Amino acid sequence: MTITDRLIAPNATRSEAALCYSAAVIGAVTAGLLARGSSVLMIVVVALVGFDLFGGAVVNATASAKRWFHRPGRHARHHLTFVAVHVQPFLLALVVPGFGGWTAAAIYGLVVAAAVVVTSAPNHLRTPIAFAATVFGTAITTAVLAVPTFLLWFGPVLLIKLLLAHLLPEPGTVDDRVPLPPT
Repeated sequence: MTITDRLIAPNATRSEAALCYSAAVIGAVTAGLLARGSSVLMIVVVALVGFDLFGGAVVNATASAKRWFHRPGRHARHHLTFVAVHVQPFLLALVVPGFGGWTAAAIYGLVVAAAVVVTSAPNHLRTPIAFAATVFGTAITTAVLAVPTFLLWFGPVLLIKLLLAHLLPEPGTVDDRVPLPPT
């Protein structure tokens, strides 16, 4: 198994790989530049988180990753585990002054709770519920929680990566038809 198979998905195309790696590198550079003026440790951690989240949002949106993460035998438990292992809020709380433990817990809890709701919903409601959770979660993470200005991207990008890109299967791969009322 190659590094691309592990970081993107088995059978990812060259175009997908180029796009994903580009998004990850540009995300790391962007996040690092936004954190400039901070300690070297903080810049490195923020850049690594940027690499994972910006790149991961694009990875999870590729057809290859959709096929891999939503292949037969994968269930809500697998998707919720994937969401739950994203403990970056707590990593940021350890190294970024002004990004406290309560903020980390609130963002983490919001994302995990939203993922539970999305994966528990009927197929035909998962997409609109994921979008609702993402837009309201974005409002909360940017306007309600105490987040340093240079990290205002963090909550929205985490929500996009996990709720919109990861949890939603490729369109047309599930029976998401809603029965129409009789006419």
